Amino acid sequence: MTRNIVIGLDIGTASIRVVACEYKPGNSIPQVLSLVKKNSRGLRRGYIIQFEEAVSSIREALVETERIIGTRVKHVVLAIGGSTLESKLIEGGIVVSKADNEITSNDINRAISASESNLDITNKTVIQKFPIAYRLDGKKIIGRPIGLKGSKLEAQVLFITYSTPHLKDLLAAVEAAGAHIDDIIAAPLAASEAITTRLQKTAGCVIANIGSQTTSIAVFEEGLPISLRVFPIGSTDITNDIALGFQIPLEEAEKIKTGEVDNNTPQKKLDQIIEARLSDIFEFIENHLKRLGRSGLLPAGIIITGGGSGIAEIEERAKHFFKLPARISIPTVANNSRNQIKDSSWSVAYGLCLKTKDNESSEPKLINITIIRRVLAQIWKWLKELLP
Repeated sequence: MTRNIVIGLDIGTASIRVVACEYKPGNSIPQVLSLVKKNSRGLRRGYIIQFEEAVSSIREALVETERIIGTRVKHVVLAIGGSTLESKLIEGGIVVSKADNEITSNDINRAISASESNLDITNKTVIQKFPIAYRLDGKKIIGRPIGLKGSKLEAQVLFITYSTPHLKDLLAAVEAAGAHIDDIIAAPLAASEAITTRLQKTAGCVIANIGSQTTSIAVFEEGLPISLRVFPIGSTDITNDIALGFQIPLEEAEKIKTGEVDNNTPQKKLDQIIEARLSDIFEFIENHLKRLGRSGLLPAGIIITGGGSGIAEIEERAKHFFKLPARISIPTVANNSRNQIKDSSWSVAYGLCLKTKDNESSEPKLINITIIRRVLAQIWKWLKELLP
């Protein structure tokens, strides 16, 4: 019998993480077969700067995964992160097509397309889109408007975009490493599948994924993402500041940052260094929430994940700064899994596996598969031109 194995691939600036999960009949939660982490090479701030180095490190992670699970990794679900990932909220409207003015699914699709036509995405590619709200003849509609009657339908759509050159490089690197890409998902949205509940997303929350060189956030309300941003600052900046401040090796500075070792450094100075750089990260998030009009207004608070979530006392610091509930969230996996996830740095890779399962439901896919296939076709044409 064919095994239903899903592979989540999270290519970070510092580390590549691969989670292999298996869905078994009758189980909605997958069994985790393997957790593989390898040093990432050839990337900066989430995008590729040395192609061959990136391909080599991705291949190493996939080969190790194959060794553990005992089967070939042919397909992966890929997380998209990096400083060029962003979202835009765009509106568009259409005249209802039926003579009796009844709204159909075709009208909804046309309204979404009208929104996309108003989107300026020069050098950008839409990787996901979420209809957020509808208006019918100027009045806001709760839920989907199918079956209602009116003359003008307007849609408000959140588009997740990514730099087209960076996307091509990333997809080409994964394909060159020997894996076919089934889907791509924005990294903070993938993490949300592993660490948040429907109740939290409905009430309103912000997910902060603190990586090594970037921090990405996703803001949720009414169960839907309303904004996504990536900031060019991460936990490595804190490590560097500690190393410079105390003139110690980076390895020692990293352990001090996460509280792994007792240090002989003055605690007051250490707190000041961590507080200063962490405040910079929090300022980026807070300013974005202010622009959205959501500062202090998210009942489910801030949910912290990613490798940077290991910073000592980060929960208390976040609570004090945002005046909101704050917690570090670690994914919960099936008890029969071979591996248990013990820190939140695996949230994205594991969330990719869960998001794929979610996409198999009756709800429409959120991934722009047509665009992905077109980009991949261009990549293969480019790679063939490079071959002797």
